[in-house]
Amino acid sequence: MPVAKKSPREKLAEYRRKRDFSRTAEPSGSEAAAASHDASAESTLRFVIQKHAASHLHFDFRLELDGVMKSWAVPKGPSYDPGTKRLAMEVEDHPISYNTFEGTIPAGEYGGGTVMLWDRGTCGAPGLFGAAGVRALREGYARGRLDLVMHGERLRGGWSLVRMREASGKPQWLLIKRDDDTADPSRDVIAEVMTSIDSGRTMDEITAGKGKSKVWHSNREAASSMKKATAKKSARRAKVSAASVPATTRGRPKGVRASTRLAAI
Repeated sequence: MPVAKKSPREKLAEYRRKRDFSRTAEPSGSEAAAASHDASAESTLRFVIQKHAASHLHFDFRLELDGVMKSWAVPKGPSYDPGTKRLAMEVEDHPISYNTFEGTIPAGEYGGGTVMLWDRGTCGAPGLFGAAGVRALREGYARGRLDLVMHGERLRGGWSLVRMREASGKPQWLLIKRDDDTADPSRDVIAEVMTSIDSGRTMDEITAGKGKSKVWHSNREAASSMKKATAKKSARRAKVSAASVPATTRGRPKGVRASTRLAAI
C-alpha cells in the first residue's frame, strides 16, 4: 500500500517543534500551506547555502523539493576537488522562507549562533527539465543519490549528494563535486569567500548587528567609477571627432571660407 504523501506543513513539524518563535527571528514556516503547489512543472528549483556558527562552524546546504528545503549540515563546507568527499548530515526540513534568513539565533535556542547567506541560486537534474527533472530529484533523494547541476554565484556545475549506510539518527550523506569543467582541485572556495552573498557582511559584522553600509559604500564606489568611465568615454569621443576634421577647416570661424582664411595668413 503506498505511503501517504506528507504536506509541507507536516514535513515542517520537527522544524517548528525545535524552535521558540517568540525568541528567534527565524521564519516559522506558517506559510507552508501555500507552498504545497505542484512543483512538477518547474524546470529549476532553488538552493541556498548558509554559513552557520552554532556550537560548531558548519555550512547548511538546502535544496528545494516538494514545498520544503531539504537540508544537510556540511561541517567542512563544499569542495571543488572531485577527489574530496565532504560529510553532509541530513537535518530536519526547513521552510522555503528560510532562504532569506541571515542574522543571529539567540544563545540557548536550537542552533544558537550567527547565520550568513553564503550562496544561493537554482539547481536541477542533469539534462532534465520540467516534470522529468523534478521527478528525477525526488526519486534520487528516495534512493539515496542526488545528482545536481548548480547555478549559484559560488557553487556551479555538477555536484552529487550520496547517502551512506545509516548508523543511527539522521542519515549521513557525502557531498561530492562532479569531475566537469567547473572542477578545480586547487581552489579553496571556503577560504576564498568570507562575506554574505546578500549583505556583503562578514560573520563578525552580522554577529555585531552591523547593517549593510558595506554594500551601500560599494555601490557608491561603483556609481562613482561609472561616472568617471562615462566622462573619459565622452572625452575620447570628442578627441576622435576633432581629429576627424581636416586640418585646414579645424577651428574655422562660422561663415568664413577656407580660401579667405588662407589668404589672410
